[in-house]
Amino acid sequence: MALALLAAQTGAASAAEDLAVAVERKGQMFAVRARATVAAPAALAWQVLTDYENLSQFIPGIASSVVLLRSANRALLEQQGEARFLIFSFPIEVRYEVQESPPHWIASRAVGGNLRRMSGRYDLNPDAARPAVQLDYTGEIEPDFDLPPLVGGFALRSMVEAQFTAMVAEIERRAARAK
Repeated sequence: MALALLAAQTGAASAAEDLAVAVERKGQMFAVRARATVAAPAALAWQVLTDYENLSQFIPGIASSVVLLRSANRALLEQQGEARFLIFSFPIEVRYEVQESPPHWIASRAVGGNLRRMSGRYDLNPDAARPAVQLDYTGEIEPDFDLPPLVGGFALRSMVEAQFTAMVAEIERRAARAK
């Protein structure tokens, strides 16, 4: 999840409603918020969000995503890849603990790797009137590498937006395939 948020993406199209991403720099840390309403059942969105072993297939920048341990509603994941923005490239290695509360939320926090700090949470809010789900992501990221002061926030926002869009696009793709 951390790597998924930091990896660059070349432009996934999405028909999601109200897709929005905001990143605010707070010293060396970045606060992230993302939201989209996706025309898919919440159960399908849950499947995509928790498809940890296959993230590298639909999230650009992720070279590998491995579940190291799994028990009940917890997982220990390891991801490797690269974040890119303009002329900048940063290798990313992160190990994080994930806690799941199906089908409502998924929370994660970095427990190793080259992020000083990362925590995040996806909340899934189904629309009772139609097969749609509102995805809300909130998180904090503090890289263990310097992002240029003038473009750091912009770079991270662009990468987060691309990653969140790629996740939403995969949910939409699987929803269309299921019809």
